[in-house]
Formats: sequence, C-alpha cells, structure tokens
Amino acid sequence: MSPVIRGWTVHGDGRAPAPGEVVRPEERLSWGRTVGLGAQHVLAMFGATFVFPVLMGLDPNLAILLSGLATILFLLMTRGRVPSYLGTSASFVGVVAAVRADGGTSAEVTGAIAVCGVVVALVGLAVHLGGARTVSAILPPAVTGAVVMLIGFNLAPVVAGTYWPQDELVALITMLVVMITAVAGRGMVGRLGVLVGLVVGFALSLLLDAVLGPITGPDASGVVSTHPRVDLSGVADASWIGLPLGTPEAPGLHLPAFSASAILLIVPVAIALIAENTGHVKAVASMTREDLDPYLGRALAADGIATAVAGGVGGSPTTTYAENIGVMAATRVYSTAAYWVAALVAIAIGFCPKFGAVVAATPGGVLGGITVVLYGMIGLLGARIWVENKVDFARPEVLVPLAAGIVIGIGDVALTLGGGSLSGIALGTIVVVAGYHLLRRLAPGRADEAEPWSAPGSVEESPSDEGRPHR
Repeated sequence: MSPVIRGWTVHGDGRAPAPGEVVRPEERLSWGRTVGLGAQHVLAMFGATFVFPVLMGLDPNLAILLSGLATILFLLMTRGRVPSYLGTSASFVGVVAAVRADGGTSAEVTGAIAVCGVVVALVGLAVHLGGARTVSAILPPAVTGAVVMLIGFNLAPVVAGTYWPQDELVALITMLVVMITAVAGRGMVGRLGVLVGLVVGFALSLLLDAVLGPITGPDASGVVSTHPRVDLSGVADASWIGLPLGTPEAPGLHLPAFSASAILLIVPVAIALIAENTGHVKAVASMTREDLDPYLGRALAADGIATAVAGGVGGSPTTTYAENIGVMAATRVYSTAAYWVAALVAIAIGFCPKFGAVVAATPGGVLGGITVVLYGMIGLLGARIWVENKVDFARPEVLVPLAAGIVIGIGDVALTLGGGSLSGIALGTIVVVAGYHLLRRLAPGRADEAEPWSAPGSVEESPSDEGRPHR
C-alpha cells in the first residue's frame, strides 16, 4: 500500500540515515527534520518556479500554487514510489515568446499549454501500457536531443532583443553572479544560482535607482523612455492573502482559448517534457537502487495531467525538477513525506498576492542576465542527451534531418501553406522527427530495434553535481 495512504515508517532513530544507508520513499525521519527537508525542497525549486512564469508573462503566484498541487498529484499517481517536485518548466519559455511575438494572447498561450499537457498524458498512457521501450521507439535520443536543442537556441533573439537591452550593465552583472554561483557555490547555494542572481540583480537595480536615478532605455516593448529600473507601485496595493489573479501584464486565474497557430508552436515541447521526466525517473532509480521503469508511464501521465490542468486555469506548465533530485542526492533522504511538506508550503505561498507583485517588478535587465544563461543551458541539454547516449553522427540518416531541423528552429525558418504557415520550433520539430524516422527506413543496413535511451541524470553523478539546473 502506498505511504501516502498508510503513512511513513520512521527510519532508524529518526535523526539521519546511517553511513551507507538511505531513507527510502516510504520512510521518513522525525517530523521536525522532515519539515526542515521540505523547506530545503522549497528553496531548491523556488527560483526557477517563479522566474519562468515571469518570462512567459504569467502569474508567478499561480505557478507556485499549482506546483504544489502538481507535486501532490504526481506523488498520488506514482503511488509514492517516485519522489519528485513538479515546478515550472523552462522548456516552454521560448515557444511562448514566439506565440506572443505573433500576437498571441495569454489565454491562447495557456490553451496551447493545456493541449501539450494532454499530449504528454497520452504518451504516458502509451508508455504505461506498452512499456518503457515505447519512449525509445518514438523519441530516440538523436531526435530528443535535437528538439531540445532547437527549442533552447530559438530563444536567443528574445534575450538579445527584449531583455538584455533594457539595462546592459545590470544584465551583465546578473549573468556573472548566476555563473559564479552555479559553479563555485557549494551545497544548496550552488543549486540556487538563478535565485541568487535574481536577488543580487534586483538589489543592484534598486541601488542604482537610488544613486543614479532613472534609466533612459527601451522597455520590454522596445519603446525608449526614462523610467526607474524597479517599479514597486503595484506592491502596496496588493493584498497579503487572496486568490492569484495576477496583473494585466501577467494574468493569474483565467480561462484558456485555443489557437491552431499557438498549439502548433507549443505542442512540440512535449518531447522535452518526456525527456526530462524520463531522465529524472532514471536518476531517482539509480540513487534508490530500485527499478522504477514500471512507474515511468505514471510519471509522464501525472506531469501531463498537471500541465493540462495548469493551462486550463491560466497557469504555467510543470515538469520534474533536477534541483530537488540534487537535494536528495546530497542528503540521502528520498522520503516522499518531505515533498508533501514542500507542496503544502508552496500552496500557502501561492495565496499571497503581495509576493507576486514583488516578483512581477523584476527589472528587465535582471531577466536578461538570467535568461542568457538559462536559454543556453536548455539548448546544450540537447547536446548532453547526444553525448550521454553516444549518438552516431557518422550515419547520414541521423546527421541530415537533425541538421536541417535545428537550423530551421534556430533561424525561425517559415513554410507558408495556403492561409497558414509553419515556422521555427514547430517546423523544425516536424523535420527532425519525421525526417529521422523516414530516412532511417530508407538507409541501407538500417536497424529496426529502438535505440537505448539514457536521459540526462540517469547516470550516477556526485552530490556536488547532481541537480544542477539543466531543464
């Protein structure tokens, strides 16, 4: 029976795992220590979970609330066997920016996110019925790596044209802080590079406003004006407790709308979610020394349903978080009780609109420094998938479709058909997936078996490395 139904068994004396032992998912330490571990998980997920909604023009309060609910859903659907936290996915940031650049509304964005979640849930059902090898057959490492790469690098113009120009000095300093913290930080600090960069950049912007006064430069729309770097006017009016309704610029609870063009852009991100979830399930399996392949379909379905529900109420998409896996690797505590604590804390934070107003005031220059690192990391995750799975680029049936699709995605190449068009991420994904499977069948001496799939995080890494942000 699941520990979420019958409770958790206390491990040892409830203080700490003995040398060489781990606290298993169905176990827990004392409740005091479990609450402390839950707080660590909140800190680990916090920075990315509220930064990514801001980049997508959605309400961070709602995102944090939904992350808690999504985590609870995930724990229930995996029967408490796969400890993991579901926070906001970075993989959607670029496609959402593309939708908005085409005139898409927040309702159309969240509608497409909901559809993408349904797709992931259906894939999860297929994996549950057909086995874990289904992932290898449909989305082999070569294809997955290419799609993740083109999604990440398609974001470069957003940094260069929207965020970075708003305050180049603050952007540069924020970028350096994120980089140094992620590399030189030890323990938990090293996993909070995004959060540390945001706090330092925010504080620096406030200091520059006080010392130098307003800045003259472009805003997020590209309009040049003289304005303060940090505008806190909305914080005073926000209540301490209330529903996450957001602002006109970053709406909270709202009904979705469905646009074919937005759906075509956003649905390919399902491939990235599948890769992330697969990698994280394998990572947890390697650390707990359990066979979790039978739960992979459940994990995918849970994340898909959580993303669909989030989009259905106007929220941000979710994914399993590597940062929280890092906390488990460092502490050797895999108890799902700690994740229940973290989820409940996140839900409580989500009902504080004043917090959301502070986050919404994050200066564009700060976002520029953060995104220049994050977007590149998303793209390079694709290369990491290739390297860890030893993808053979000497085979033309692999090299040719991947090369074409990546350039289409990065260059935002368009194909106009009748009254509509496909471009960028959507067109690039189609070329990669369809081209790979077609050319593989045309290639002489082809192999029909599915490629072995080892997602990032599925190999054992040291506690100091495991869990670095790599979504």
